[in-house]
Amino acid sequence: MAANAVIVVQARMSSSRLPGKIMLPILGKSLLYRMIERLKMISHKATIVIATSADKADDVITDEAAKIGVPCYRGDLNNLLDRHYQAARLFNADIVLKIPSDCPLIDPAIIDRVLDFYFTDPEGYDYVSNLHPATYPDGNDVEIMTMACIEKAWREAKRLLELEHTTPYIWENPDKFRIGNVLWQTGKDYSMSHRFTIDYEADYQFIRRIFEELYDKNHAFSCNDILTLLDEKPEIYDINAKYAGVNWYRNHLDELRTVSSGQTKVTV
Repeated sequence: MAANAVIVVQARMSSSRLPGKIMLPILGKSLLYRMIERLKMISHKATIVIATSADKADDVITDEAAKIGVPCYRGDLNNLLDRHYQAARLFNADIVLKIPSDCPLIDPAIIDRVLDFYFTDPEGYDYVSNLHPATYPDGNDVEIMTMACIEKAWREAKRLLELEHTTPYIWENPDKFRIGNVLWQTGKDYSMSHRFTIDYEADYQFIRRIFEELYDKNHAFSCNDILTLLDEKPEIYDINAKYAGVNWYRNHLDELRTVSSGQTKVTV
C-alpha cells in the first residue's frame, strides 16, 4: 500500500519582516496561490494542506485556501510543531512534508527528488531533507518526516525554538532519529548565494520578476530555468542579492547545536 503523503504548508499573515507577504499579487493571483500551484505539479501523489493559525487576522488565508481548492487547518499561532502534527493527524498522514509558504519558486522536481530518495528506503529513515546541509538555492526547502517521527518530536520537544520551527528537535538529535539528506546533484552549493524565498520587499520584487519573465513560457519553470535567466539578466539577481544567505538561523545561533555561524549570514 502506498504511503499517504501530506504536504503541510505553514502560512500566516503576521510575518514580522513582510506582513501579509503570502497574499501579495503575482500575475493576478496571490503568492500563496502560486506556491500551491507549483506544489500541485509534483509527480508523487500527495494531499496539500494549508496550516494557518486560529488568529482572526488569518481568516483571509482560509478564504484563499477555499478559492484555491485546498483544505485548511487552523491551530496555534506560534507552535508550528503542533500545527504540523495536528494537520498531519487530521489527514491521516503516513509521511509529512514540511514546505513553508515563503517558497513560491520551489521546483516541483526537487520535491520529487527528495521523495524519490525517501521511497528508495522508507524503512531506513525517519527524516529526510535537502537542508542539512543545504546546497540548493534557498527557497527549495523540502523536509519529510514519518508520522512516528513528528509525533515523537511533538511529545518530546520543549524549547520555544523547537516548537516555533517544527523540525529542529529532529535534526538536532541524530541519536534518536534516522536522518537522511539530499544534495544537489550538480555538486554545486548555491544555498548561501542564491535567494528564491521571501522575507523582504526586495525578495517580492525578485520573485515577481521571475514569474513575469518565465511563467508565460512554461508554467512549470524549473530551478535551472531561473538560474539561466539570472545568468542572462544579472540585474534580476541583484534585486535581492544583499539578502543572500540570510535565514532564520541567524536569530538562534546560540541555541542551535547543528548550525554554525558559517552556515548563516547576518545583514546590517
